[in-house]
Order: sequence, then C-alpha cells, then structure tokens
Amino acid sequence: MKLRPWPRNLVGQMVLAVAVALFVAQAINFALLARGQRQQAYANGGGMAVARIIDALERDRRGAIADPYDTVPDAPPAKRQPRLQVRDTPFAPPPRARADADLAAHVAAELEQAGLDAEQVQAWVLPPRPKMEKMHGPARTAIVSAKIGGRYVVVRSWLPAEGKRLQGFLIWQTLSLYMLILVPVLLIAWRAAQPLRTLTQAVRRDPMGDGPPLLEEGPSDVRDVISAFNASRARIATMLADKDRMLGAVGHDLRTPLASLRVRVEAVEDDKLRDKMIATIDEMTAMLADILAVARSGAGKEAPEIYDAATLLAQMGEEYRTMGKPVAGPEAMPALPALSGRPLLLRRALRNLIDNALAYAGSAALIVERTDTELKLIVRDDGPGIDPARIADLVEPFARGEASRNRATGGAGLGLAIAKALAEGEGGRLVIANRGDASGLDAAVVLPIDAQA
Repeated sequence: MKLRPWPRNLVGQMVLAVAVALFVAQAINFALLARGQRQQAYANGGGMAVARIIDALERDRRGAIADPYDTVPDAPPAKRQPRLQVRDTPFAPPPRARADADLAAHVAAELEQAGLDAEQVQAWVLPPRPKMEKMHGPARTAIVSAKIGGRYVVVRSWLPAEGKRLQGFLIWQTLSLYMLILVPVLLIAWRAAQPLRTLTQAVRRDPMGDGPPLLEEGPSDVRDVISAFNASRARIATMLADKDRMLGAVGHDLRTPLASLRVRVEAVEDDKLRDKMIATIDEMTAMLADILAVARSGAGKEAPEIYDAATLLAQMGEEYRTMGKPVAGPEAMPALPALSGRPLLLRRALRNLIDNALAYAGSAALIVERTDTELKLIVRDDGPGIDPARIADLVEPFARGEASRNRATGGAGLGLAIAKALAEGEGGRLVIANRGDASGLDAAVVLPIDAQA
C-alpha cells in the first residue's frame, strides 16, 4: 500500500500542519537555548580560566609558585593534576583532550579586555570521569594555555555539562505543547469536518435533491455552505418537479395525436402504404418514449429499498431466456452485499445494455465482479467491439455505433445515454470497454459498495 506523506482529509491536514509547526518551533527553540547554554558555560569556565591566568601571572611575578602542580604536597607525582603552570615550552594536552576553538576565542577576548596581550591562546576539554562526576557533578575539565610575555600559562577550569537537562526539559515541554494545542485543534477540525462529511454523504446519496434539508451545524462558514446547499437542493427539486410536469404534458400532447393518426391510417386501403405509415408512426412513438426516458432518467418516483443484485441479475437472465433470447445468466457468483437503491431503475439500465448487446452481437452474458469498494454488473458480448476513440461519444444522446438512422439496425442512439443517466442516478457510473482477452465488449454498471446502506 502506498503511503501518503500528506493526509487528504481536513482533520489530518490541520493536525499535521500544527504538529510540524510546533516541531520546527521547538527545534529553533532548542538551538537557541543550546547556544545560550553553551555561551553561559564559556562565560563561566572562560571567566574562571582568565582569573586563574591573571592569578598565575601575579604569583609567578612574586615567585609564589613553589610547586608547578600547585596541588596537595603529600599526593604522589603520578596522581597530581596541574591546576596552573607557568612554563617556557608549549603545553602538550593529554590524549583524551579535545580542542575547543570557541572556548579559546572566548578566553582570548576576556584576556584582551583585562589588558593582557596574549600571543597565542589554546583550549581543550576533557570528558568527565565517573569519580570526578561524583565530586563535582556532571561537569567537564577545561585546559587553557595562553602565551603571555614569552611564557606559557596553563590553567584548569570547569565547564558545566551540556544538553542532558535541557533536552529532557524540551522533550517534556514539547509533549505538553502537543497536548495543549493539538487536542483543541483536533476538536475544532473535527467540528468543522463532521458537517462537511454529512454534506458529502447527502450529495452522494441523494443527488437529485429529494431528501430533507440538512441540519445546519458547525462553524459559521460551514453552516453557510450547508444553508446554501439546502437552498440549492430545494431549487433543484422544484425545477425537477416542473420538468416532470412539463414532460408529462408533452408526452400526453404528442401521444394523443399519434394515436389518433394511427387510427386514421388504418382506413388507408393501400396495404403497402398503410404499413409504411404505421411503421413511421410506431417509430415516432418509440423515439418519443426514448426521449422521455432520457429526460426522466433517475427522477422516478420509486422509493429506495434494499435489494439483492444476484437475485436481480438471475431474474433478468431468466426473463430474456423465456422470450427465446440468448442471454446467459451469472454463474458461480461471489457473495454480494445487499444494496440500497431503486432496483427498477437499475433493471432499466441493464435492460438497455442487454438489448444493445443482442442488437449488435446477437447474444449477451451477465457477469458480476466485486472489489473492496465497488460492485460491477457487467453485460458482456462477443460482437465486434467499439473503436476506443468513440466510446466517450457513444454514451451521449442520439449517438449510434451504426451510421444509418434506421431504428431496426441500432435504435435511436439513446440506450447507452439512458443507462448512463440511470447508473449515475443510483450513485454509480457506466463503464464501457473492449475486452482485452477476446473480441467483444464489456458494458458495466459500477455501484459503490461503501455508499450503500
């Protein structure tokens, strides 16, 4: 599974953005505090070293440094640690010592402010020893060598330990900030996102605007969006109702003259002329029915109900076989979830796809495929297929795969358009594709499983 570094939903984006901002702020804070702590350590240790250098120079001037190590006289020479030295040769640091240029620069600046002309200043830091750490705490030993007046003054000082307490403090501070800031941000984001999710589900579940108005809740901006959606859906419902009334009137006004015209045609004595006129009237009546079906698709009065797709497909296959048409029913179907919708509209969509397959290929097969999120009801045929460049055009009204306008060789070009509109009215989509393993076409009504009740 591919991981997304940036979440897609509103709550995740807000929480991640605040978390990253807090992390960056704490990182900058840590860098500034660490720098200040280091400067404070240099000020303490460097100031002590400068004081000892000045003291060593004064004592050397008076000849008061009797022991170059200036330690306890009874300690054996191997155990003595020189606290200050005034020598004529450069100082060789211990193997464990690490040069510290920043400390040397700080001491040089302090000596210059004290009026001492230091030709060369060097500094080293020794890691703390367990025994010394017990005596003096988590501090480090600093060794400073300064060449003043042709002689080398070497002194020892203490540097406070770096980072451990500061790191622990910042970790707890960061966790506290996350708790104090992220929890309210999470609650606010959830309060804004929950009504938006409800709005999204309402749009997907009821795209034609037949449902009750949504409850206006959440922040004011979100409430304004929901209010605008409710008003828009009410206007859409009004327009759809007006359209249905208009279509009903148009259908009635056109069917009545056509029926009257057919009655009058029956009186024509010429059999050939009468049959042609009757065929023309029947074609006009069928075309009128198709046009009204496209205009009314998805807007039927059928109430949504729970139905089983497997049973629906099996019944449709049996109906066509009863009429003597070669339509193979689905075999060895997987366990299918119960769907919520309008099964009569789905039947009309599948019936149009089956009729197209019978018209162009002579036979059809009903197949079901299921994924984690979708259910595909496929009508498969063994016909010549469709040019891939024309598939998008053929789902438009009055587009035909056969060039002539004869209904006997392909209808009025409304079957796929009706199937598409009906599928979208059920929250799904129509997918048409040529078969890759053989000749023929797969026309599928794809319904989302997760959107079904």
